[in-house]
Amino acid sequence: MPLQILATQDGSNTLFNPEIGEPYHSTNGAIAESNHVFIQAGLAAYITENSPAVISIFEVGLGTGLNVLLTYEYMQNYKNIEINYTAIEAFPIPLSLAIELGYAKETQAVFAEIHESNWGEWISISPQFNFKKIHAKLEDCMIEKGIDLIYFDAFAPDKQPELWTEEVFKKLFEIMNPKAILTTYSAKGQVRRNMIAAGLNVERLPGPAGKREMLRGIKNGS
Repeated sequence: MPLQILATQDGSNTLFNPEIGEPYHSTNGAIAESNHVFIQAGLAAYITENSPAVISIFEVGLGTGLNVLLTYEYMQNYKNIEINYTAIEAFPIPLSLAIELGYAKETQAVFAEIHESNWGEWISISPQFNFKKIHAKLEDCMIEKGIDLIYFDAFAPDKQPELWTEEVFKKLFEIMNPKAILTTYSAKGQVRRNMIAAGLNVERLPGPAGKREMLRGIKNGS
């Protein structure tokens, strides 16, 4: 069944996957959710705590490309920080459908690069922003170590349970640098327990619109 464009309450669009009965983002606000969960609770928090010169980001679920775009736009305020952004996606969407979502206005060329770039190859979207996408399932993929920030944006645990296991979080823990952050919109108790069992120091944070809580895990160490 084809993906459907769905309007959300903050005026931005998302995609709805009728095959699994799940939207790609919150229907309470696609852009608002991504900004809250991944940019503010993830990227901004990491910059504030660590004052880095380079940040290596790994995204679980490239999806529409919204998180990459919002990260690129946010980093225009930090020209002194280099971003190396890797995203994994098993079921990519076509650029034409991504453009229909209407996310990219002034940055449409950047958005096109995200979707049109070759799989498995680094590209320089700007002198400070490098991007690579991997066409694979997370459980089948070997990921290079040295990650500072993980955007865990898979479909919900009841839709993709294989991605929310203790084993998956242990795999991610192993590639994370000390003080690295893993942030996700989910607040389920079993997800929290799996993250803790993997070695992360997990905290509950206020969630985006429509959600009481979300989870953020930090890898202790120096």
